[in-house]
Amino acid sequence: MTISLYDLSVPTFLQTVRAVRGFLDRAVAHCMNRGTDPDDFVTARLFDDMAPFHFQIEAAWHHAVWGLEAAKTGMFAPPALVGPVPFADLQAMMGKAEKALEAFTPDEVNAWAGKKLDLQIGSRMLAFTSETLILSFSLPNFHFHAVTAYDILRSRGVPIGKRDYEGRLRTRSAK
Repeated sequence: MTISLYDLSVPTFLQTVRAVRGFLDRAVAHCMNRGTDPDDFVTARLFDDMAPFHFQIEAAWHHAVWGLEAAKTGMFAPPALVGPVPFADLQAMMGKAEKALEAFTPDEVNAWAGKKLDLQIGSRMLAFTSETLILSFSLPNFHFHAVTAYDILRSRGVPIGKRDYEGRLRTRSAK
């Protein structure tokens, strides 16, 4: 069976973006039940030397959407990081990511297959194809930041579990 660049990327990003949106909503509900403020999560970190929660959400958004844009344009050029923002703004970022991902069509994304890309990341020049950019750069970074955001919320007592992170699985019909 052949799998397309679209099938490898967009539905995979969407599954986790929607899961992130779900566990962000669960964090808000948790705060409402406890009488706390979800904005308290914005600067939370797992460890002092790790980036804060707001960075994890922004980076997940950037790697999902601008990873695909890089495959399209040959440049990884996400917008500048905005820094600490209200929790509701982080939720909105995931909503923007979902809408942007839904706008990509299979024909559009599949047309980028095999495209050669040279990306300057800091002092490194990285030579990719569209497929290797998505599979070895954007998806791993995206999942790292999404799971780190999940871990921060979980470590702060938000009642979420593995299924919240998995989101809606893309199963075949059981016939």
